[in-house]
Amino acid sequence: MQHNFLKLNSDKTEFLLIGSKSTLSKINNPTLTIDGTIVSPSPQARNLGVSFDSTLSLEPHIRHVIKTSFFHLRNIAKIRPSLTPPAAEKLIHAFISSRLDYCNSLLLGISSTNINRLQLVQNSAAQLITRSKSWHHITPVLKQLHWLPISHRITYKILVLTYKALHHLAPSYLTDLLSQEISLRSTSAGLLCIQKSNLHSFGDRAFSRAAPRLWNSLPQEIRTYESLTIFQSHLKTHLFTTAYP
Repeated sequence: MQHNFLKLNSDKTEFLLIGSKSTLSKINNPTLTIDGTIVSPSPQARNLGVSFDSTLSLEPHIRHVIKTSFFHLRNIAKIRPSLTPPAAEKLIHAFISSRLDYCNSLLLGISSTNINRLQLVQNSAAQLITRSKSWHHITPVLKQLHWLPISHRITYKILVLTYKALHHLAPSYLTDLLSQEISLRSTSAGLLCIQKSNLHSFGDRAFSRAAPRLWNSLPQEIRTYESLTIFQSHLKTHLFTTAYP
């Protein structure tokens, strides 16, 4: 911090212990002494707008996203009769979609219950734009708007990050986590090595393991595109077809 001309504020310093519930239960409330101040573990910590908890369930972050999103949805609903569909969609993207997509790559591997809670937010936004009734089937509405479901939006974000990392358009620490398979078969071109993990709960969610697994599941044609724009376009089409067969 001295090197970057920063001063440590020990009164505002906190630390977070991350592990499984069984592991954390065996730890007897450790403390750190920083600059004469005793710091105890925090139940959650906020970093770049995302609230992390000790078990990486991201429950606090998801609760905040849902609460804030529905607050804005209620406000938009009040003026919806005065808005054209394009204007309503712009408001939804500005206040709702941006929150659902922010750092959503961190949500890979969370419980299906939490995914469904976030999907409910997107469904409500789609119903508000199209003014469809709550008892109407939501899939045709999402398909009409050309919106990917929450789970596929997470996959899309990770695959775009993977493409950027492989083409040196992302930070080097992401590129260093990926390595390509060496194979003489043309069908294996562009495949990535999937690293082993000891813990399915945390290890399978790591970028070094999740990104290669999702990348290798793509058709070879999509993996080999040289342009980021073309890759994004064909990737969304592929995921859209998968979401709405």
